[in-house]
Amino acid sequence: MARTPKDVTERELAILQALWEAGPATIRRLTDVLYPGGSAAHYGTVQRLLDRLESKGCVRRARTEGAHTFTAAIGRDELIGRRLRDVAEKLCGGSLTPLLTHLMRTRRLTADERRELRSLIDDLDRDKGKGDSR
Repeated sequence: MARTPKDVTERELAILQALWEAGPATIRRLTDVLYPGGSAAHYGTVQRLLDRLESKGCVRRARTEGAHTFTAAIGRDELIGRRLRDVAEKLCGGSLTPLLTHLMRTRRLTADERRELRSLIDDLDRDKGKGDSR
């Protein structure tokens, strides 16, 4: 069973976001995106952050003759889910209901968002009717 990677820092998250948006990239490319006109120190910072992300299982490194290329090994949805479960565990005794109700009461949902949410609830209800234990 794969181990759950440790949570990522804000600086590590910036690297993951760049990889999610632009796809695989070298250290130089990531440095240019995160620190336009950056120095050798910035390059070293990105390299250290990538090393940490690799050790956490969040990025994969393709080792080639030239520059190494990095790819996100964790998806945005997976990270969102993990962070929300952590918040629910810490603040709400594991229940997502207080999080969801707070978000819905403090931020007005668009008509499209409400439709998507209703559709999700309908899908979950149908799955439950088929014996799904969610």
